[in-house]
Amino acid sequence: MATEFQRDKLANVFRAFDADDNGYLDERDFQALAERWKELPRVREGSELAMRVDTVVRGWWDLLAAHVDTDHDGKVDLDGVLAMVDLLPTMREVVAATAETVFDAVDENGDGRISPAEHRRLVDTWHGESVDTAGVFDRLDQDGDGWLSRAEFTVLWIQFWTSADPSDPGNQLCGPVPTRT
Repeated sequence: MATEFQRDKLANVFRAFDADDNGYLDERDFQALAERWKELPRVREGSELAMRVDTVVRGWWDLLAAHVDTDHDGKVDLDGVLAMVDLLPTMREVVAATAETVFDAVDENGDGRISPAEHRRLVDTWHGESVDTAGVFDRLDQDGDGWLSRAEFTVLWIQFWTSADPSDPGNQLCGPVPTRT
């Protein structure tokens, strides 16, 4: 059962994914997300990386539909997303594998690390709009070297999708988590 913190974090994700703002996710929302990712410089149309991104994003939809679309109507609401997140700790390898493709898409210059500017583009691409990320990168960069390595990113990605602990830095990988007031 998702915690209040996870609900807040994932409601933010849900809003970002719900491209047509109709209150549920369907395959078209994931197609729109894949198209947003293709706006990143390394994810050129027709490239191997663009195909990987498309496979990963559509794979997220396939997993979601297979596990939580119990009435098979092709629609998943926020409660369905929360139910899927409850399953993700048992799917760590799948979650880690998606981190590889996301890392490659965001690492614009291919230097094997993500800079603060590249992270900013990740967040904006994720949300489909500019998001205030002040202070977020410093929290993510646990070793303070000014970059996220592939290994650091993978740990943060897994935390983002599986952690219920607000103090885990990975929870902010895709931008700050809105808090209730």
